[in-house]
Amino acid sequence: MIAHRNLGLVAAAATLLAAAPLSAIFDRWTWLIQSTIAVAVVAAAAALTRLGRVPLWGQMLSMVAGLTLALAWLFPSGSELLGIVPTPATFGHFGSLAEASMEDMRSYGVKVPDTDPLLFITVLGIGGVAVLVDLVAVGMRRPALAGLPMLAVYSVPVAVYVDSVPPVPFVIGTAGYLWLLVTDNVDKVRRFGRRFTGDGRGVDVWEASPLASAGRRLAAVGVVVAVVLPLAVPGMTGGLLDTIGSGTGDGTGRPGQGGSPGRIDLFAALSGQLNEREVADLVKVTTDEPAPFYLRFGAADELRQDGFRVRTPTGRPVTRELSGPQEPDRAGVERNRYRATVEVTKNLAMPYLPVYGEPVRTEDLNGNWAYDTNLQVVFSSRETSRDKRYAFEYVRTTYSAPALRQAPPLPADHTLRRQLLTPRVPEVETLVKTLIKGKTTEYDKVRAIYDYFSADNGFSYALTTEGGTSGQDIVNFLNNKVGFCQQYAAAMAWLVRAAGVPARVAFGFTNGANSSGGTYTLTNRNLHAWTEAYFVGFGWVPFDATPAYGVQGAARSAWAPDTDAPEETTPEPGTTAGPAEPEATPAAERRNEGQEDPSSGLPVDSGTPTRTVPVWLWWVAGAVALLALLAVPALRRLALRRRRSGGRAPAPVPEAAEPDATGVPADARRMVVLADADRARADAHAAWDELLDTLVDFRVRVDRTETPRATADRLARESLAEDTDATTAVRLLGRAEERARYARDPLTGEPLLPALRRVRGALAARADRRTRLLAAILPPSVLLRWRTATADGSAGLVASYGRLRLTLVRWSPRRLLAGRLAR
Repeated sequence: MIAHRNLGLVAAAATLLAAAPLSAIFDRWTWLIQSTIAVAVVAAAAALTRLGRVPLWGQMLSMVAGLTLALAWLFPSGSELLGIVPTPATFGHFGSLAEASMEDMRSYGVKVPDTDPLLFITVLGIGGVAVLVDLVAVGMRRPALAGLPMLAVYSVPVAVYVDSVPPVPFVIGTAGYLWLLVTDNVDKVRRFGRRFTGDGRGVDVWEASPLASAGRRLAAVGVVVAVVLPLAVPGMTGGLLDTIGSGTGDGTGRPGQGGSPGRIDLFAALSGQLNEREVADLVKVTTDEPAPFYLRFGAADELRQDGFRVRTPTGRPVTRELSGPQEPDRAGVERNRYRATVEVTKNLAMPYLPVYGEPVRTEDLNGNWAYDTNLQVVFSSRETSRDKRYAFEYVRTTYSAPALRQAPPLPADHTLRRQLLTPRVPEVETLVKTLIKGKTTEYDKVRAIYDYFSADNGFSYALTTEGGTSGQDIVNFLNNKVGFCQQYAAAMAWLVRAAGVPARVAFGFTNGANSSGGTYTLTNRNLHAWTEAYFVGFGWVPFDATPAYGVQGAARSAWAPDTDAPEETTPEPGTTAGPAEPEATPAAERRNEGQEDPSSGLPVDSGTPTRTVPVWLWWVAGAVALLALLAVPALRRLALRRRRSGGRAPAPVPEAAEPDATGVPADARRMVVLADADRARADAHAAWDELLDTLVDFRVRVDRTETPRATADRLARESLAEDTDATTAVRLLGRAEERARYARDPLTGEPLLPALRRVRGALAARADRRTRLLAAILPPSVLLRWRTATADGSAGLVASYGRLRLTLVRWSPRRLLAGRLAR
């Protein structure tokens, strides 16, 4: 019992060590503290039940009960008895946490914050693994199988981690598993008694067995290979244009103080939602603005070598008056104030709230929400947007192109000067110099880059992107010229920065097509990304470079028009303006490619029908493949039967030739009796082997210890007694095989193949329908031959391993050293 208690403690500790890789996806260590409490309760429940000699099923129930009590204490619903005993409301609370955890998994990128749903599902998973490990390793004494649930824990960070999982947690988890194996084996050795070698020599306590030494070496080598090999092989990382991690800062170079809203992976969430086939309502917004711009909730303004990233926002609570950008009024700039009401559904859970433009005042939001005036986002480190309803007032600013041309270059001491830093990419720098050549104003530079992303230059919209060989994702996109909103937004922001103008990537919703009376219902198909450029004296001005035909509810403006729209022509005098046939421009040719259905947001077909493979063809192909696989044994049996018959005629009996004058037959030198005898023996053996396989196919007993004559006589008495011709045929086959085995001269000139066919027909007539069907489709003789070959191959591998191990043992340094010490 002491050994069981020790093994139970090691099983609990090994479970916690196996969960070490989860540290790569959590921002803090709360999950470890709570998981340790849950695993400790599970281990204590198991130990108490073993003291009472409770059966294995009782031990499992006690561990599950202990885990439930631990979860009720760690994640209370407020209705527990004595603060720990769960009630029906507790289990309902658990279900809500589990459902909410799915939303948090889709909303957050690593490292994730300590939200109750994520912590609950983590503790529940680790506690469940602890139950399985204890049940398998201690209760069933199969510690090796405990590696399967431990592997399930490790698969979680492998599946969700953006980059490669750090090697140190993997080594810690492996050490826990090896510790469990070693503890179990030590316990078995102690209960067994004194150890001896194969030659009867006693083994001292300090002397390890060769098998244990080999096991330790293999374990060490396996861990080293598992850690080093992935580091040596180049891996695929996240895309440069669609990768966002976490960052810190408040926009002025100082560290940010704002919790963890920057942890959400906006690019990854946008890409995943756009590729979802199911359409889900996310936001319902009502505004008194006649033609609103995009609803906005995030921005990425930190450009690194691996792409744009979201930094952690900072700001003041929204309960105060929001101080938006206060730029002076000027000609060509119009500002209007509007009011909007937003309802967020349960399908959208993130630490940001969607708002329009420049919010100046909010309603129905508590002090947990703050506003970052630099990023212009409403965020929280304590709540999510799920099921939120709020109202706000905002300012919508519109610009004219002549007004924006008056913006001066960014001063050298401006706080946004750092946003002009871009990674050095020669291809991007060359392209930007070509595009802005001759442009004297900041707006003209940005507009030249914006106009470049048009169908006339070969750009098109698609929900899937293509790879490249340049090693830079930005270069691959500029070469392929195919992508969706996040590629266009990030590429334009990169090029604008390279031109000397601050730029960033904004995230939000388009207006969509589902609107009624100023109310817009926005789905996951309306998620969008665009570029914002900063102009001194004007602030952040939006530019949407994504082709408008590919975005549902796209909005264009006077300063950033649709570059793919056909130009309006003025009719000449004397002509009437009527519907004209559109010219086949590249924009018109690409307009339907990747376009989305306004009602559903799903891609619609272009003018040219695409050739898709009907589903029934896949079913037919699968059925043909299955039939071909099932036909392999039958084809193998048919080929073997034909090879044994060989199309040979019965071996002829040599005829004596007339003697010549010397008394010696004339063709004596041409006769080869030995060759005829060998052929007759081969024919007899082939016919007999075919007879035995036929017996196996028709479920007739085969006794390998019988002689051919005895087998033939038994068949004639038991299986073929009612068929005189088949009885004669089987006796002929037995006599031919017997002569081929034991006689000097084999039986020649007999019709063995007709006799074999006669016996097969008689056996088939005697067998039932199922036996005949199996003999034709899945011949048992072929399956038996395959099983025998597999067993022989396995035995050969085992024998080879034994010889190799014996060779290694002979040259073991430990054995050689022991031999020298004995002398």
